[in-house]
Amino acid sequence: MIDQAALNLGAALPATLLAFGAAILFVLDISIPQERKARTAWLAAVGVVVSLVISLLQINQQETAFFGAFRADSFTSVANIAALITALVGVIGAKDYLERAKIQRGEYYPLLLMTAAGAMFMAAANDLVIVLIALELLSIPLYVMVGFRRPEPRSEEGAMKYFLLGAFSSGFMVYGIALVYGAAGSTNFTEIFERVRFGELLSPALMLIGIGLIFVSLGFKVAAVPFHLWTPDVYQGAPTPVTAYMSVAAKVGGFAALLRLLTVAIPTFVVGDLVIEPNQTLIVHAAWQDLVAVIAALTMLLGNFVAIVQKDLKRMLAYSSIAHAGYILMAVAAAGSFTVVANDFGDTTVTLTIAQEALQGALIYLLAYAFTNVGAFAVVMCVEREDGSGTEINNIAGLGQINPLLGGAMTVFMLSLVGIPLTGGFVGKWFVFLSSVNAGLTLLALIGVLTSVVSAFYYLRIIVKMWFETGDFAPFAPRMLLLAIGFCVGGTVIVGVLPPVVTNLVQYVTAAALR
Repeated sequence: MIDQAALNLGAALPATLLAFGAAILFVLDISIPQERKARTAWLAAVGVVVSLVISLLQINQQETAFFGAFRADSFTSVANIAALITALVGVIGAKDYLERAKIQRGEYYPLLLMTAAGAMFMAAANDLVIVLIALELLSIPLYVMVGFRRPEPRSEEGAMKYFLLGAFSSGFMVYGIALVYGAAGSTNFTEIFERVRFGELLSPALMLIGIGLIFVSLGFKVAAVPFHLWTPDVYQGAPTPVTAYMSVAAKVGGFAALLRLLTVAIPTFVVGDLVIEPNQTLIVHAAWQDLVAVIAALTMLLGNFVAIVQKDLKRMLAYSSIAHAGYILMAVAAAGSFTVVANDFGDTTVTLTIAQEALQGALIYLLAYAFTNVGAFAVVMCVEREDGSGTEINNIAGLGQINPLLGGAMTVFMLSLVGIPLTGGFVGKWFVFLSSVNAGLTLLALIGVLTSVVSAFYYLRIIVKMWFETGDFAPFAPRMLLLAIGFCVGGTVIVGVLPPVVTNLVQYVTAAALR
């Protein structure tokens, strides 16, 4: 007999309901005529909204499901909200675009729901096996969606490149899990934490190598340097709604799983013995922190400097996406600092306040980035032609004069990506930089500030072209796409003008090891 209490399906309801709804939608779509495929979009939107409402209702719960492999807590709920908002905007924004591009196929929407469910399972994973399964659930539908413009060569090339490199990254994940299991004797995060805490690892070196291989796999998913090479070609070749969606959804899933692993399973993993005198307080850095910090710095530098020379909007935003992965990695690196306090008798107490701040900073950044980046790609859909051309930076010239609403929206998104005050991007960067400084990573925070200044060049160039140059094109601006853009503008501005809205949302975010 299955222990229903240990299974606890109710705790995993938002993700399981969305995955189940996607499977049903695949079947229902068969009976919907080609000329009425918009019905599939509306059904998908309803499924996303239902899961979003349940996630909001469960935001303060602290439960486990699937025999401890799934953790439903406030971290899970906030990551779910980011993934579901992205999916909702992705469904709404794609409807008219797919019809115009003559690639309106009903399977698009259930595939999108499957990827969203994969990102949600990654956020809730409390076991490396769940991370692997959720990673494939997120990735495999995206391989298909990238090639949705077939038989266009760029779309097929992007899909094949993404598939091949994604398969290699999954191989790294499997090998990493095997090594971690060999070192700790378990794949469950809570049990791994206990092994690390009491020094019961069979081989710390094996654990370090295993974590490194898992980081390679998740680094590919979030487009961190040097695992980023697929990003520009895939982003440019994929249909723009797919690019908009995957630029955020893949990051939400990848970073959520990475934060779960590093801050729940191995937040206090150090190599060697830790010596601390009585009545001494010491800030200790986890063994994995330096590696993550170096990769964060390289990701910010390469993403921002290469974006300067891009002439295509989608490729520029691809390198921008790489750079923003670096900023979020700053918070991931900061989560590797913890405080050890020794009393008069030499007994030690570990506190993870810095890691808690880093977790919250990463989630705030992901929420702000979700609104901003999806909105920016939605504006690109408006200037793109039916055949997928027209995405060069010069093609956006005069947009502010031709359509002030679209020009104003794109201006808000560009300012947010720079990190200008009163935008969501500023609030996200503030919390990420603050957590890095508190963790003692001052040099990394300085690199983040300087690369943000560099990014102003190519973001403000877009604003100048829209408002101070002339163009003679008619932008594609259907009502539903404008609604999606307006929703993203509202989210970007609210996070920037009213930061307590999002900070209060994540203040209860607490993973098991951080309580």
